[in-house]
Amino acid sequence: MVTRTGTRRWREGAVVAAAFVICLLGGTVRVDNTLTPPTAAAYLVAVVSCAVLPPRHRKPLAVLAVTTAAGLVAQPLGLVLTPPVIAPALVASYACALGVPGERRAVGAVSLSAVALAASVPLYGDLSWRDAGRMGTVAAAPLVAWLVGQAVRTRRAYLAAVEERARRAEESRELEARRRVAEERVRIARELHDLVAHQITLANAQATVAAHFFDSRPEQTRASLRELVETTGHALDELRATVGLLRQTGDTAAPEGPAPGLDRLPDLLGAFRRAGLEVSVREEGAARTVPPGVDLTAYRIVQEALTNVTKHAAGRGARVGLDWGGGWLTVTVSDDGGAPGGPPALSDRPPGYGLIGMRERAAAVGGELTAGPRPEGGFLVTARLPLPSVREGAADGEGTGRMPGATDEGRTA
Repeated sequence: MVTRTGTRRWREGAVVAAAFVICLLGGTVRVDNTLTPPTAAAYLVAVVSCAVLPPRHRKPLAVLAVTTAAGLVAQPLGLVLTPPVIAPALVASYACALGVPGERRAVGAVSLSAVALAASVPLYGDLSWRDAGRMGTVAAAPLVAWLVGQAVRTRRAYLAAVEERARRAEESRELEARRRVAEERVRIARELHDLVAHQITLANAQATVAAHFFDSRPEQTRASLRELVETTGHALDELRATVGLLRQTGDTAAPEGPAPGLDRLPDLLGAFRRAGLEVSVREEGAARTVPPGVDLTAYRIVQEALTNVTKHAAGRGARVGLDWGGGWLTVTVSDDGGAPGGPPALSDRPPGYGLIGMRERAAAVGGELTAGPRPEGGFLVTARLPLPSVREGAADGEGTGRMPGATDEGRTA
């Protein structure tokens, strides 16, 4: 800060000294174009007009008025009015271009100063062609100084605007990077929830079934334990694949398989049935081509909804519906709330982020999801996911979203 202030003072001193020297040299010119040593009048005009220059940045109009007045008394004191004599007024005109708010106000003040200085030339003595030339140069000099100052002001404003745009662009890049990081964290968290929590919930349900029938049905208990081993193995595989998303560049890439979709829905329902959940499926309408994002979203919503049924509805029964009508894929998952006599429920656990994750998935593909209790009991999850038009689906040629073994319209699997 001290260095910057010192530099500014040196610059101000250099400007005032240069204006003083030029003004003093202008006082050496006589009417016959001969040069003489500076007179006392030349020193007086130079000292008075240059002494008011330092505050020109704070009060440019006042400084312009004083320097103009000093130029007007140059001829009565025996000096020839030339641009060098009014050098302090030129510096003040330059300062007006930089410091006076409003271009019209600044150019008006400078023009008034130029006219006053030029009009004072013929007031003393006869007007000759040399006086006419001096009138033109004296009138043009303040306006030229103002134009130079205006150009500098425009340049500074342009550079300031460029720096501001660069700063905003840098802030935008930082905000965009933070947003992308946040979105990636949410996506990985959602994948971990949908992949791992689903398998862990199934394993918990299978272990609950095994414990419930340990004494009364040993064969079913052994089958549940076998399913438990298989489910935990799948959980480890999916955990390994999901954690692979966090590897840095250059690390050994984890093997990636195709994203699950509705074609893997029978396997998903089979896993829940083996865990003790009775699941029925009803599909209506002609199956259509499903974009990969919608396909994965529909699968994950069914997976999470059935996981919630297993956790909170005592694992009794659930119904899955797929409706392909109206340009939307409507996915519904409902349950009856459970019935007495079955294995115990898992609803004593605190609520998680399942519904939040399902809503985020549906919104990410342009759909919507609603969830809530049914009047007749149980819980209902409804997701409406957009489908491409029939023409787009035919052009894509990616097949349909109908799961293998699905029934015709309106039939229950």
